[in-house]
Amino acid sequence: MGTPDREIREIIRDEHIMRNRILKVLENEPRTIPEIAEALGRPTAEVTFWVMGMRKYGYVAELKEVTDEGYYQYQAIERDLP
Repeated sequence: MGTPDREIREIIRDEHIMRNRILKVLENEPRTIPEIAEALGRPTAEVTFWVMGMRKYGYVAELKEVTDEGYYQYQAIERDLP
């Protein structure tokens, strides 16, 4: 995507900013990490960090089957708001 590599600390710090944007992308259908990255215009490596963090904390989950290209698709999980 032509963006310079950022330090991992910076990428992880941006997760709270990107969370709602990622959830918006997943609103209507599950998507792979490359599809999410394309929709956001962000590097796949950064989106991988964000999606894995969101998976860890229960914001998204992967579907059991992989796509023909070998990617998992992720879907948003409904959560109760505090």
